[in-house]
Amino acid sequence: MSPSSLPPHPGRRRFLTAGAGAALALGAGGGLLTACSSDEEKPARGEDAGKGRSGGTLRAAFVGGGASETLDFFRGPTALDMVRARAWHGTLGNLDPKAEDGVRYGVLKDIGISADLGTYTLRLREDVRFTDGSRLTADDVLHSLRLAGASTLPAFKLIALNFDLKGARAHGAHEVDLPTLRPIADGRLILCQGNFLVVKDGTREITARTPSCGPFKLTEFTPGQGTAFRRHDDYYGEGPLLDGLELRSIADAQARAGALTSGQVDFAHDLSPVAARTLGKDGRVRLAPSKSPYLVALSFRMNMRTKPFDDARVREAFKLAVDREALVRTVFHGEATVGNDLPSLGFPDYASDLPRRAHDPERARRLLERAGADGMEIRLTTGPETPGMVEAATLYVEDLRAVGVRASLRELPAGQLFADFAAYSKLPFVAAYQVPVPALPTYQMNTAGGSPSALGWNRPDVDALVAKARAATGAKASETGGKAQRKLWEEGNTVLPVFKPYLNAQATGVGGVADDLFEQFPGFSHASLR
Repeated sequence: MSPSSLPPHPGRRRFLTAGAGAALALGAGGGLLTACSSDEEKPARGEDAGKGRSGGTLRAAFVGGGASETLDFFRGPTALDMVRARAWHGTLGNLDPKAEDGVRYGVLKDIGISADLGTYTLRLREDVRFTDGSRLTADDVLHSLRLAGASTLPAFKLIALNFDLKGARAHGAHEVDLPTLRPIADGRLILCQGNFLVVKDGTREITARTPSCGPFKLTEFTPGQGTAFRRHDDYYGEGPLLDGLELRSIADAQARAGALTSGQVDFAHDLSPVAARTLGKDGRVRLAPSKSPYLVALSFRMNMRTKPFDDARVREAFKLAVDREALVRTVFHGEATVGNDLPSLGFPDYASDLPRRAHDPERARRLLERAGADGMEIRLTTGPETPGMVEAATLYVEDLRAVGVRASLRELPAGQLFADFAAYSKLPFVAAYQVPVPALPTYQMNTAGGSPSALGWNRPDVDALVAKARAATGAKASETGGKAQRKLWEEGNTVLPVFKPYLNAQATGVGGVADDLFEQFPGFSHASLR
């Protein structure tokens, strides 16, 4: 179905042409709009803003993938691909540290766990309807889980790495029995990360006509430009409060900020530190950075299948070479946190007791000499997938040159670094970023079993420690998980120097975006305008 054949949308012309003006300077005149882009008058909002409807159409700008953008969220690697999917499709649930089970359920009522940690029972809400009028069933959830397990994207592989999808069975119309591949106590945190969404049983290709059960109905999609939605009145959850939602594809962070200040959008995602500092002085705009543990980990990955990264001395040298404090200070103007070469800072299972790795260029140089790698030549591949990513890589290349490495930088266009993940996983030295997920599931997702995204790391002994920790609770889980992370810290192939917040900004009339949870990929089901 081509975009031209989609149903008409009241803001169609403005929506399709907005990208042309998105690069307006931050200081452009015209003032922010009143954050309501609906063609109809919307009702005023009172003190109970979070309960009633606000109306209006919220317009939000995200990094996209250009012409490669897709409605198939099982294949789309960009932030916009996931945000679009979360607005359109129902989710199993989201991580919520304040909730009893650590999650806020979506299309599920709850998840039961057997005493032996071998089976998870997913109990569905009975009031979930797709846009074609049919009700959500256990078969739909089973099909969606199997599609996720077959995805090549690491975030979805976590399902197949932990659960026996072939052995899963529907138990009546509203229950799914999901066996585990090994005993795990943290399965709820895997299933309810916010990115496991549901489609109808039998769905093979996700198109504009695909029935959905999320907060919004899709009305228009143009790759590289944007997506338009209208409210799904039969949505099962609270909200949505909006009448409509428009997601704009704007790759450049400065252009996203310019679109906000010029009134073309009401919400701008993941801005550069420079743009955020400028917007912080504008009374028409409110900065909304994410808080720990919802921080982005910027990292650099060494492919252990490529010499000399098969040598632990070289890997340690590359970790010692980076000046983490300077990176935080220079690239992020102090609005970031120094990393210690492990992901998941702020989550309960993060190994916070490890010593902080120092900047030690002299030791780095000695290690390279001992490994016979002094003067080695290497190219770091990066791209502007999130603000600060290219700038951090640029500084890191300078640090490597300072210890005798003949390092260079290759920058790909926005949205292309992970577009061909099979090719990405074969590169010798790459930049990466990790969205916030608890530490041990992160290892399972990205590293265990010699998966392609592990870039040559294959340590059954560490895998076993992680599995043992995940099958335990309390102090035993912490102790065993800490041992696994220490080995990864000492011998792993990841340099992780910094955690940065998602530097989001919104018009002062916008509220409720963070209430949707999963702050890195908001679904806007609780967003409102006034």
